[in-house]
Amino acid sequence: MLSLAHAVAALHARVFFSVEKLLDGWFLSLAARFFFLAVLYFYFLNSARTKVGEGILGFFQVSDGAYYQIVLPAVEAAGGNVSNVAFIPWGLTVWAGTYAEFILPLLIVIGLFTRVAALGMICFVLVQSYVDIVVHKVGAETAGAWFDRFSDGLIWDQRTLWVFLLATLVVKGAGAISLDALLARRRTG
Repeated sequence: MLSLAHAVAALHARVFFSVEKLLDGWFLSLAARFFFLAVLYFYFLNSARTKVGEGILGFFQVSDGAYYQIVLPAVEAAGGNVSNVAFIPWGLTVWAGTYAEFILPLLIVIGLFTRVAALGMICFVLVQSYVDIVVHKVGAETAGAWFDRFSDGLIWDQRTLWVFLLATLVVKGAGAISLDALLARRRTG
């Protein structure tokens, strides 16, 4: 019986060592970027588009709605008038958050400066979650909780998985099939 267990363990080791060797350096990072594109890219793109004006020139104008979404307490303190909100720190925060929501996801998808972009997106998701809970006061049902029997909480369940996906890119990088890898090859070759 012991030799059967050894044989199964040896087969397991051979198969998964081969799989790991075959996929090492390219698969995990490419899959993480693909799933980011499939699941989150358009979510962030559509969210970012709500924060700028219409048309090509509107892209360069942060909308009043961006202030309401990101720094609502500062807008309320300014009497609801966005033009009375101080640029530093509030306007700068809105501007940086708005354009980060456009730029960082794109960098992740194309695999350029991927580690920094993924780290930036982790910070973005943490700030987004904080704003949703503290400023917009989402309820406990929406926020969810870890270690409960439900897996559908928008903040604690879903966004934890987002952060894990992004952390994979911070640790592993964009992988062999990316602009990061192309630039690295050009630098060294």
